[in-house]
Amino acid sequence: MFLYEDESHIRDDQDLGFTWSPREKQKQISTYGHHATVSLFGCVSSQNGEFFCMEKKKCNAQSFRSFLHFLLSVHQDKHLVIILDNARIPHAKLLKPFLKENAHRLTCLPTLLS
Repeated sequence: MFLYEDESHIRDDQDLGFTWSPREKQKQISTYGHHATVSLFGCVSSQNGEFFCMEKKKCNAQSFRSFLHFLLSVHQDKHLVIILDNARIPHAKLLKPFLKENAHRLTCLPTLLS
């Protein structure tokens, strides 16, 4: 099964641009004082358009490994070929043992085991 993978980061921040207000009556806009962030890992199947997504607090090698483990558990009877973008996370040294251990069921392109 061919899957195309990508990750995305969503931030909740209150960036203010330009606004208009009468002279000496500056507009006050309340903000919450925190910047919530969520990272999403997702894959879409080239055969049937099936979509898989996982929400994580951080976008790092551990989160990516967790997503790969999830994909393998969903497709227990299939060999997965995952097409990756050029992000650095899939190339982390932490993933090498996991990829070698699951090489019989998981292939990442471009290859990550070199």
